[in-house]
Amino acid sequence: MAQKRDYYDVLGVPRTATQDEIKQAYRNLAKQLHPDKNPDDPQAEERFKEASEAYNVLFDADKRRQYDRFGHATAGGPGFERVDFRSVGDMLEGLVGEVFGQGATRRARQGQDLEVELAVSFEEAALGAEKTLTVERLRDCGTCSGSGAAPGTRVERCSACAGTGEVRFQRGFFSASRPCSSCGGTGKKVESPCPTCKGRTAVPAQEEVLVRIPPGVEHGALRSMRGGGERGRNNGPPGDLHVRIVVKEHPLFSREGADVKVTVPISFPEAVLGTQVDVPTLEGKVKMKIPSGTQSGKMFRLRGKGIEVLGGAGKGDELVTVLVEVPQEITAKQRKLIEELAAEFGEEVHPQQKSFFEKLRGLFE
Repeated sequence: MAQKRDYYDVLGVPRTATQDEIKQAYRNLAKQLHPDKNPDDPQAEERFKEASEAYNVLFDADKRRQYDRFGHATAGGPGFERVDFRSVGDMLEGLVGEVFGQGATRRARQGQDLEVELAVSFEEAALGAEKTLTVERLRDCGTCSGSGAAPGTRVERCSACAGTGEVRFQRGFFSASRPCSSCGGTGKKVESPCPTCKGRTAVPAQEEVLVRIPPGVEHGALRSMRGGGERGRNNGPPGDLHVRIVVKEHPLFSREGADVKVTVPISFPEAVLGTQVDVPTLEGKVKMKIPSGTQSGKMFRLRGKGIEVLGGAGKGDELVTVLVEVPQEITAKQRKLIEELAAEFGEEVHPQQKSFFEKLRGLFE
């Protein structure tokens, strides 16, 4: 009697393989070794049984734990009953359709998820909004009410599969089902297809969807709407709609977490003497004091003027960076006054530059 191969070797996976890796390995082998794809090949059928037995043990946590400890010596122990190929096939729903390249059976199936992009302004993302989005998805044909048959005609039950949408077959110990080739797995026969949907039972339809944008949502965030996707098949539930948020750039504001950043220009006299300036915020303009002697690049913080933290846990700040503008063109009188001011300052006109050169000189002494 031939010695049994190690179950991990049978599936071609390491002993550290996850359940998903074990399942995927078995699916690949089952598609390759399926008896109906290998007629008159008893060796392929034996390998298929061997792979199914290995999967039956390794995919079950308790059986795998016993096998890892005792190996094939536990084959007759508790939990190691004969493999039920029918139940193994049921766990791999859809495998037969993949093997034969045919449609799905009449089992209820969830509809596909949809993902669309929604562009919002900087303010809408920061403060929250409600937007109307037009989504195209398949819906039951209004002409035939989703039957696929022309009005006034009947939908007959498929005689080949008795309306089940699948036919069962047996090869040796293996029993499974596959989609009925006569009706394509629908269980129905339509003699006169609907002129609108051409018998496909559904047509594309554009529908408006209201999307709520919560305050503080970030660029690239995904909002999901349960049941907003494609319709299910054979009375299955619809898929979900995933809305990816695309935040447009703002001409003044940028974002850093929950903080808003903005740059405000001031003149040289305002920087020297001090002033008050109007600063734009998400909630309108506010007055901000600029103290005398403010340097270009100085940053001020306006508390609580930023973006609401997603979930309502407080608000960020607004970070205001001051940019001192130097005039590019001046009159002769202005030039004279500036030259007089420079002479009055003397060396003190560049205090930071003086400090820089003193530090530089100290490096080489």
